[in-house]
Amino acid sequence: MPITGPAATRRAILAGTAALPLFAIRTRPARAADFSFKLANNSPATHPQTVRQMEAVARIKQATGGAVDIAVFPNNQLGSDTDMLSQLRSGAIDFFTLSGLILSTLVPPAAINGVGFAFKDYATVWKAMDGALGAYVRKEIDKRGLLAMDKMWDNGFRQITSSTRAIRTPEDLKGFKIRVPISPLWTSMFEAFGASPISINFSEVYSALQTKIAEGQENPLTLIQIAKLYEVQKYCSLTSHMWDGFWMLANKRSFQSMPENFQQIVAKELNASAVQEREDIAKLNDTVAADLKAKGLEFIEVDKAQFRAALKQAGFYAQWQKKFGDEAWGILESQVGSLA
Repeated sequence: MPITGPAATRRAILAGTAALPLFAIRTRPARAADFSFKLANNSPATHPQTVRQMEAVARIKQATGGAVDIAVFPNNQLGSDTDMLSQLRSGAIDFFTLSGLILSTLVPPAAINGVGFAFKDYATVWKAMDGALGAYVRKEIDKRGLLAMDKMWDNGFRQITSSTRAIRTPEDLKGFKIRVPISPLWTSMFEAFGASPISINFSEVYSALQTKIAEGQENPLTLIQIAKLYEVQKYCSLTSHMWDGFWMLANKRSFQSMPENFQQIVAKELNASAVQEREDIAKLNDTVAADLKAKGLEFIEVDKAQFRAALKQAGFYAQWQKKFGDEAWGILESQVGSLA
């Protein structure tokens, strides 16, 4: 006689449960993270840097079985660049992507990739920063109590924009009020051109241009597009005067609090996303100029050799060779050729 009623229901439930794979049976909530970290950047949420960092932290969480959970805070949510660098050093932030030129306020050699007109193309950039020059800077960062991942993130070659005048020659920069990040190398370079650089954090750039506190600024095309700076600028001079990238920095205490295998996973995934972000920026560079032109930005081709000659004549290269020292400068010139 078939069994009916509550007993049959219980038997059916037990039979179905036995057929389920073990991973489908949850006897308790998913594992809480053993290590909860904060990762901050100064890029908009839609920038490839932020997008790829979000992907990296998702892979890290999966690879560690949920033990390492990293929250991403883009677009200066946790403060200005200088504020977040201080928070990174204190441990209030655990990971932070920062331009080497701004990091130079703490680690002076970190600015060396920003020497004006040093890199002619991306092949030269990655040869240096994935090679001897990058290794030298990482060693200097380590001396200041921070860790830098092996792969830098791309921020691109920087171009000059203006709302008041077209910049065609070095002479056009004389007296020009240009916003620059808070870094001695940026200030020094534009002073060598006779410009009037103003140091302003990126989160305040749009309003500074809108209110004419600054006539112009300089940034990679992708950031000019994403931050909508074209709305408050008229001209864009394709100077490619400086290559800038982001170091993925870690608070040493936070990073080393994890077991060795977790450290390796975190480093591996952050470096993998850095390489992917480089590819993203390269693809964007192929299309962003056309988009900015369509939005009304007027592009100007310049003779880069004129600008480089003006810097040399002003003593810019000799000044920074002395500041960086012969070892660092020698490594730079071994990768890019003679500058001074």
